[in-house]
Amino acid sequence: MSAAAVISGDAEALGVAAELAADFRKGAAERDARRRLPHAELGRLSASGLLGVTVPAEFGGADVRTETLAEILRLLAAADASIAQIPQSHFVYVNVLRRQGTLEQQRFFFGEVLAGKRFGNAQSEAGTSHVQDIRTRLARRPDGSFVLDGVKHYSTGALFADWIPVLAQADDDHLHVAYVPRDAPGLTVVDDWDGMGQRTTASGSVRLESVPVPADRVVPHHLTFQGPQLHGAVAQLLHAAIDAGIASGALAEAVEFVRTKSRPWFESVGEGHATAADDPLLIQRFGELAIRVRAADALLATAAGAVEAARADLTDDSAAEASIAVATAKVTAAEAAVDVGSALFEVSGTRSALDSLGLHRHWRDARTHTLHDPTRWKVQHIGRYVLGGIHPPRHGLL
Repeated sequence: MSAAAVISGDAEALGVAAELAADFRKGAAERDARRRLPHAELGRLSASGLLGVTVPAEFGGADVRTETLAEILRLLAAADASIAQIPQSHFVYVNVLRRQGTLEQQRFFFGEVLAGKRFGNAQSEAGTSHVQDIRTRLARRPDGSFVLDGVKHYSTGALFADWIPVLAQADDDHLHVAYVPRDAPGLTVVDDWDGMGQRTTASGSVRLESVPVPADRVVPHHLTFQGPQLHGAVAQLLHAAIDAGIASGALAEAVEFVRTKSRPWFESVGEGHATAADDPLLIQRFGELAIRVRAADALLATAAGAVEAARADLTDDSAAEASIAVATAKVTAAEAAVDVGSALFEVSGTRSALDSLGLHRHWRDARTHTLHDPTRWKVQHIGRYVLGGIHPPRHGLL
């Protein structure tokens, strides 16, 4: 891998993200249709320096504002939701190192990130009693090092990663994250993801069979949740940004299609409207969809601002406010992504359903991504906070 650029600040980061998004949009439908994995595109993402924008300034990074990070993911997702999903875990596990890494771990791994190295994800497991029932074990050896054993699923980014953070239970039954090289002995990444959406995330399986892990590659993740924290808020904010981006991308495709390809309904022609874009009923519908997208974008920005404020003054109250703001944005963005992805066909007409056009990828991506965690529980926590002042739980999904 050639040396990555080092981005200096927020404005530069947003400019780079917009430029990459414009290029990634051009091949998104073809990659989805053929399930052509975005190796070249991720190479460009690494080389651009965007993956290093959350590295703290004292280690040479831009340490961009939370609003900027959310907008980067939103821009990428509007172009290609699969590409946007891949670095979501990368930024989450950079954040874990910021919170719990030792100085030596931070120096090493932040250097890797600034060099363009990518973090993957080996977190979720299938067949357990619930999503936080982690069976992967991190067993300590007599010399102080560890051995990893387990099977992970939905491992977005692992196939493309240089380092794979693995969530595991240690002998003390506490959660840790082991940062494991992609080529570590005993570690196998299986490209068995066959989801109907986000087809090119390669969110397959990771198998761990007696994988050796040096002690200085393990971070005590359980400590993250013992006080006020923003781990869950940041992770969920990036998911919300992806949903908001999908909604925006679907609306843009619908606008382009109706302007250039849709025929007007004959009754509309009979009333003097020569093009589909002149149809007052379609104009009304596009106005409604635009409101949904703008609401999602606005709540995303508000949530990012709440997280940034909590970063500056982290207390139980500020962390709770940030989590509730993010939950509100996530519920709204998830609904917008699914609804606008579906409405694309309603406003565009029969031709838009042709498989060869690939417009259905927006709805498929939205429907798949929004299954990550149920918004119904977020609504519950929002209601409890508003009505009873109850702070949301510190379990990492809020």
